[in-house]
Amino acid sequence: MKAVAYRASHPITHDDALIDVELPAPQASGRDLLVEVRAVSVNPVDTKIRRNVAPAEGELKVIGWDAAGVVKAVGPDVTLFKPGDEVWYAGSLTRAGTNSELHLVDERIAGHKPRTLDFGQAAALPLTAITAWELLFDRLEVARAPDARGQSLLVIGAAGGVGSILVQLARQLTGLTVIATASRPDTAAWVEGLGAHHVIDHGQPLDREIKRLGLPLVNYVAALNQTDAHFAAIAELIAPQGKLALIDDPAALDVRLLKRKSVSLHWEFMFTRSMFETADMAKQHALLNDVAQLVDSGVLKTTLGERYGTINAANLKRAHALIESNRAKGKIVLEGF
Repeated sequence: MKAVAYRASHPITHDDALIDVELPAPQASGRDLLVEVRAVSVNPVDTKIRRNVAPAEGELKVIGWDAAGVVKAVGPDVTLFKPGDEVWYAGSLTRAGTNSELHLVDERIAGHKPRTLDFGQAAALPLTAITAWELLFDRLEVARAPDARGQSLLVIGAAGGVGSILVQLARQLTGLTVIATASRPDTAAWVEGLGAHHVIDHGQPLDREIKRLGLPLVNYVAALNQTDAHFAAIAELIAPQGKLALIDDPAALDVRLLKRKSVSLHWEFMFTRSMFETADMAKQHALLNDVAQLVDSGVLKTTLGERYGTINAANLKRAHALIESNRAKGKIVLEGF
């Protein structure tokens, strides 16, 4: 089968940063689905793994996590799907990635693809939807109801993949006032279109931006990137007994800044359930089915930003380069081999 892989960690400008390869087709066992991959999308985690995780000497590493495709075969213990089902999922860090014609995924972290989206539109959503959903409802424990009226959520880095779906979830499924950050006119317009009540510039001190708009202290903060750069401002703008959740990898944070307000700090890592095969691992199956229903009913929309053509090394290198530039808007999707 065709796949895109690498033999050593390189900058994306290196000729061999990603290469086209042929690999043996995998076989489904246990609770695995064997999926014919129709489309993938690219996430910051793809670039982080490529740069920092080298395969063993003489081996190839296939990365990529978001995928949408068709089930070709199932393992003997599968109960949730059958061959021919259209699925979407974000895979597992502990297994080979989705940048291949055929891919194995545990049924407990896959969902039925939205009927109203094509494979490319669907592939843009799983990883970011899982991350945003878990961050909002599991980590911050926001009620999926209008009960949060009068409270607010600040989404830092709202125009990216996770921010694009988090803004929608918060606006459509909660009563929170949604404050998004963006630094360019096009990204500001993007997050406004997704439902943000207010947009502020994360190129400026965020606590000053909140004051400039005359907004009260923020109850919930989702820090999606550059948390360390914004941390002091977050400590100022967050309300007493507020909640902060982050997904990036700051080198260091002075958490003592949160003490005087009794602010709680939460990490969200959507691979935790699959990595440790937690008892509630199948929650991601249910979550993806819920998101699919919300998409099909018109409540949520795809966050696809750009289609980069077929799944090959050249196009994936272009996608990685854009992700690393921190100028991506929405999700980058590649379709077919």
